[in-house]
Amino acid sequence: MSNKRPSDARTPLGVVIDHAADVLTFTLDNPSYGNEVTGAMLDDMLIELRKEATKPRARVLRIRARGNVFCTGRERAGRTLAAIRRESARLIKFKVALRSSPLISVAEVQGDALGFGFGLAIVCDFALVADHASLAFPEMRSGLAPVAIMSYLGEYMLPRFAFPLIFFGEPVDPHRAQQIGLISRVCPPARLSAEAHALVERILRLDPSAVRRCKSFFLSAQQNSFDQNCALAVDALTKGSLALVAKKK
Repeated sequence: MSNKRPSDARTPLGVVIDHAADVLTFTLDNPSYGNEVTGAMLDDMLIELRKEATKPRARVLRIRARGNVFCTGRERAGRTLAAIRRESARLIKFKVALRSSPLISVAEVQGDALGFGFGLAIVCDFALVADHASLAFPEMRSGLAPVAIMSYLGEYMLPRFAFPLIFFGEPVDPHRAQQIGLISRVCPPARLSAEAHALVERILRLDPSAVRRCKSFFLSAQQNSFDQNCALAVDALTKGSLALVAKKK
């Protein structure tokens, strides 16, 4: 990777956060509990995402996990109306910050990803998954409609595929998940880390400003009408072309 600088790592409870060169890495480190993401873990990752949104240090976000599973869900500690509402709001804020981050996000799913864990992988820009992993949204089997994932799942796959997946909560094979648009690539477990590293290197070879503009416009285009996108494209093409001209001088 270019522009090397010393690694800046810290370990909040349950997640290792590391800044090295142009890559910010979140490593879920709660294996005794299936790498369940706690409120404290969400808070620490959200702080980093907000820092990067206002004053970027990195260009790529890599999300990994220690142990045999990637993430089997999230902590549900709230027992009162106010506590549960805060918990739910924090979850949504994290997903919004991750999806809209100027960083290109890469999920490295080395094992089972269930509920929140599966949704975490999906919302990343790239999701690489080990071929033996089990992927599912099992919430309905516990009597809870997974509305957080439903709020954006339709942007990744067709409704006829999406509804049965969240309704019955049955596991989906990684190859099938790739076919229906939920993940980017299926890898042999022994190759997963190397494949993720190669992808990160490939991203870092691209022009940083162009990458940010590309992601920003791509996300906006999914929410806008065709006419809106055409109008916005004129301005975006103008700014991008000016930047290219300036770079060549």
